[in-house]
Amino acid sequence: MFWWWWIAPTALAIIGVLILFAGLASLFRGKFFGGLFGTAGGAALVAAGLGAALLGQNVQTYSRLTYERPVASLSIRQLAPQYFEVVVAQPAQGELPARTAVYPVNGDEWRMEAQVLKWKPWANVVGLDSQYRLDRLSGRYQNIEQERTGARSVHALSGGDVKTGPLAWAPWNLSVWDVARRYRRYIDAVDTLYGSAAYMPMANGATYEVWITQSGLIARPTNEAARAASAGGFVRVD
Repeated sequence: MFWWWWIAPTALAIIGVLILFAGLASLFRGKFFGGLFGTAGGAALVAAGLGAALLGQNVQTYSRLTYERPVASLSIRQLAPQYFEVVVAQPAQGELPARTAVYPVNGDEWRMEAQVLKWKPWANVVGLDSQYRLDRLSGRYQNIEQERTGARSVHALSGGDVKTGPLAWAPWNLSVWDVARRYRRYIDAVDTLYGSAAYMPMANGATYEVWITQSGLIARPTNEAARAASAGGFVRVD
């Protein structure tokens, strides 16, 4: 992406400038037709290079601001009414291998939470992606009274951008989280550090994927059982 949308238009524009100056020099030497064609051709190449660069900037900006990457996949099996087994699989990331864990969850819906380091849009465009650290997996009830009094299940999660991201190349243990927290007042690229969560209904056989976007966590159903569970909305209407 970087080569085609930035280097190539720049090279085209530079060639156009050289041809443009050569055409102008020919005009000053009295070579009217050669200078005219050279000037026109050089100007056309410069315009084409600038147009391609602007188009590339728009494409790059859209691509960077809508970039997503997987956080975890969840598989659900019902054990009893409002009691489920949730299998959480995290993909390999950096030096961390792929991991799978099983959690018992009470309630009607699962909820995954993470701490998120969000960069400003201009930092996303130049290549910095939102960083995350998984925090916990819990269950929630659709009924508010059950949410107050029902059986609770909360499990600690680990994983995320611990030794990855823009400082992963460093030979020492340098965390972008620690740098952002300690020197935030001096780092204009940091937008905010905040908590993000995604939740979806639990159903027997349902599978979901959780993704990190440039603005936080999102969840998507990945099979018919999950789509059927989430198709009617999350709130019961009595």
